[in-house]
Amino acid sequence: MHGTEGSPTAGSDVVRAWVDGWVVSRGAAPPTVEPWGFTVDVGQANHPTRHVLGATGTGVQEADVRKVATSVTGANVWLKVFDHPDRVTPWLGPEWWLDPEPGYLMTVPLTPVAPHRLTAPDGYRLRTWARGGVIRTMVTTADGSWAARGQIAPTGRTAVADQIETSPQHRRKGLGSLVMRALTVAAVEQGVETGVLAGTPDGRALYESLGWQVIAELTSARRKSVEEEAEEGEVGA
Repeated sequence: MHGTEGSPTAGSDVVRAWVDGWVVSRGAAPPTVEPWGFTVDVGQANHPTRHVLGATGTGVQEADVRKVATSVTGANVWLKVFDHPDRVTPWLGPEWWLDPEPGYLMTVPLTPVAPHRLTAPDGYRLRTWARGGVIRTMVTTADGSWAARGQIAPTGRTAVADQIETSPQHRRKGLGSLVMRALTVAAVEQGVETGVLAGTPDGRALYESLGWQVIAELTSARRKSVEEEAEEGEVGA
């Protein structure tokens, strides 16, 4: 799948909504608006900063990607481009590591959920709470062991679902869907109308089963450290 479903303007609006919600979800710095998109200081040793192109699909310009990529010299700075890796990769130099797993920018209209659909399966317990502007949901087993989790960050009419995970031992029991429904209920109660997320291939199947639609594909790249480049140079020598 190449390109964008919907207009470039709609895609760029979704990117902005994703950036705004992601920074709240992760406790990152407010995004700095750039001519080509956004810069976000994340504040982690292996992820100090990220640059996010604001366009999606065919709206992504080669000149913008090359401009950002060549301006980055700091190790472990990330670049997020909402287009297919086959198109983006040639625009990046060898100093960039490409995540082999593609991502997907997805969105869905959020609607109320019937109360009976929030009942955890036998042997599991569901708890949802909010702290610091982020709504979190956790599913545990009867003895308190972690089974699934997720969070969502409302920012007005949109909210970003993030870090949706299910323990390998507890998959295929509907817990991921339960987490998403619980987060949806909490977000709708705060007036949210649209959900946004960046999903993995595994997550995509879950989200599409719940009505989410792909807006664009996501290419993620990380600036290699000097040590990594040196090691690769020795291998190739």
